[in-house]
Amino acid sequence: MTKEELQEIIAIDEGFRIELTTSKGDMDKFQEAICAFANDMPGSGKKGYLLIGVYDNGKISGMKVDDALMKRISGIRSDGNILPLPVMTTEKVQTDEGDVLVVEVTPSFDTPVRYRGRTFIRIGPRRDIASAEEERILAERCAASLPTFDTRPCREASIDDIDIDTIVKEYLPKAIDAETLANERRPLKEQLASLRLFNIRWDCPTYAALIMFGNNPRYFMPGAYLQFVRFKGETNGGMILNERRFEGCLYKMLPDLENFIRDGIVTKRPVPVSILREKDVRNYPYKVLRELMMNAVMHRDYQANMPTRLYQYDSHIEIMNPGGLYGQARPENFPHVNDYRNSVVAEMMKNLNYVNMFNHGIGEVQDLLKENQSPAAEFNVGLVTAFSAIVREPVDLETMQKNMQKDSESIQKTIQKDPETIQKAIQKALEERGITITDLQMDILVYFCLHPTATRNDYISSGEKISEGGTISGISRLQELELLKRKGGKKNGEWIVTVDLKTPGDTC
Repeated sequence: MTKEELQEIIAIDEGFRIELTTSKGDMDKFQEAICAFANDMPGSGKKGYLLIGVYDNGKISGMKVDDALMKRISGIRSDGNILPLPVMTTEKVQTDEGDVLVVEVTPSFDTPVRYRGRTFIRIGPRRDIASAEEERILAERCAASLPTFDTRPCREASIDDIDIDTIVKEYLPKAIDAETLANERRPLKEQLASLRLFNIRWDCPTYAALIMFGNNPRYFMPGAYLQFVRFKGETNGGMILNERRFEGCLYKMLPDLENFIRDGIVTKRPVPVSILREKDVRNYPYKVLRELMMNAVMHRDYQANMPTRLYQYDSHIEIMNPGGLYGQARPENFPHVNDYRNSVVAEMMKNLNYVNMFNHGIGEVQDLLKENQSPAAEFNVGLVTAFSAIVREPVDLETMQKNMQKDSESIQKTIQKDPETIQKAIQKALEERGITITDLQMDILVYFCLHPTATRNDYISSGEKISEGGTISGISRLQELELLKRKGGKKNGEWIVTVDLKTPGDTC
């Protein structure tokens, strides 16, 4: 945007399309304005502008727009507070009088748009919360445009085909803020319509309502289920060892799927990473499989007859959902750009805490796999009618475990021969954790690391000028810091030094 274009926008004066502010930290105000612009109550179809760094009289304040402010404002789009996600851009415009941060918001087809459960609109130059009648207008406008499949009315269905009790008792309190809900006086169908779960014109639920809360979604969408198969070997030509079908509405199916992933697929084994510590390494991190499965059911094409697939082989898992990349998402920009085939389903899963953030999942998946010492997930985005993800077990887990055990044994032998080495190892570990202890406390740790079955009196007798009071106080402080623990009784027990000991120079 040029300086001239900025001046033209400022000259419009504050109205339903413009908001001027000099604040840099009022995030509620910013998000309410963006929500209101997205709703475009007048139905003008024109973009709205939030101009940060401009006084109400149109004079530029002279503020400096830094990268931190840019990131904070740009993050509004995907932080999940405004649902459905707004279409917006941010841009810094530099002028002789100072910087202006311009937030351009495109009117949404998927209205009403809510910020933390409240529908904001602009009435002339001011923001306000939409009335019941204004929400109805926004909902009807959305029904007329029908931007995605899940917002369409299912004219074969009636309100009896969805679980009204669950929607009223469980979903509405999470989708709408408590104050608005307490003052709600509209008929139930109008409330559902404002959430794009019901179509007033055709007097029927939308596909989104059937997908999330339907009594029998497969009657209307035959492919709306998930198929798990466990094959022997590495291909689906192997013997079938186990299979299971998950069906029903997502509200009831997803908790069962989460439990199955945790208890039926994920296994773990302890691998020693130091002399005193073990780390659980999993065949597949639970959070990785959960994230990928939530994405699969959220983004799948519910018009397709193919189910969502979860296939497990001897050393890898393949997840496939019908429907390739959608909208603005392309093979060349995946995973940095995303779009929503089922915008209402995505909104409901966010409100029900099945997804936390938008467009962050793939990065987190790769980080968790790396932490588990597993290969990176593989995504096939070239399929036209499907999307595939492959997750593999840690490479050669047995060899990795043997190497770690060998390293641990080597460290143990080195430490046992040299008290100075164990002191350096403890000092390094404590520095990494930001913990400082006294010389006496260090001496206690070294002694009990070398003599875990020794008693407190043994330590006092091991050197000169070691007092009983100082020893008791030192041991007590180390236990408070959770650096030293006692296992068993006074006679037959042992001391456990809970410090990750590594030889100096090793990396953590």
